[in-house]
Amino acid sequence: MVVKLYTAELSPPVRATMMACAIFNVPYENVEVNLMEKEQMQPAFLEKNPLQTVPVLEDGDFILHDSQAILMYLADTYGTDDSWYPKDTKQRALVNQKLFFNTAVLFPKLKNITYALVTERKQTQSKKWLDNIEEGYGFVEIFLSKTAYIATDNITIADLSTYSNMSCLAYVVPVYENKYPKTVQWCTDMENQPFCKEHNNPAAAMFGNLLKECRTRTH
Repeated sequence: MVVKLYTAELSPPVRATMMACAIFNVPYENVEVNLMEKEQMQPAFLEKNPLQTVPVLEDGDFILHDSQAILMYLADTYGTDDSWYPKDTKQRALVNQKLFFNTAVLFPKLKNITYALVTERKQTQSKKWLDNIEEGYGFVEIFLSKTAYIATDNITIADLSTYSNMSCLAYVVPVYENKYPKTVQWCTDMENQPFCKEHNNPAAAMFGNLLKECRTRTH
């Protein structure tokens, strides 16, 4: 049975789940949700996810929202080994830790500034928000100074989640090699992964172009 994935391609959390589907060879029907037309507020969608967010995974009669939960489910259900989401409780806890870091720290930093520019058409970008992004980069640099990838020395679903956000944040505030050498090295590694090339990088570039248009429009 082909699963359904409700998506909006500019969303980093959506792209993380699309990359996971590619990695775990999960065929899916891509159901695009037009957020600008508020399709996420329609009764049929609200029945699946009252939080009005994408992605949403529909696997038969099982419905799951929240990208981190979806990544965990895909790895456990369709992964052929535990390299992407370790069964070892300590290794898994480290992966979970970085997944939650994305939810609590990285993604809000991106959401705040892009919502202000794209939706609210703010004329200026808050220095506090820009400084917060730099703070996030500092955390990522510390993580990558201890392990080869964001959670462990092996690539995991936490890297998918983190990179989908970082690939957009970099268009807001550049990631400079002299300040964040480990982060730049990791970003380059991720950027060249085939699943990133197909399911992340093109949409991240679209986000960058949209951001540039919004900045031009507001000046």
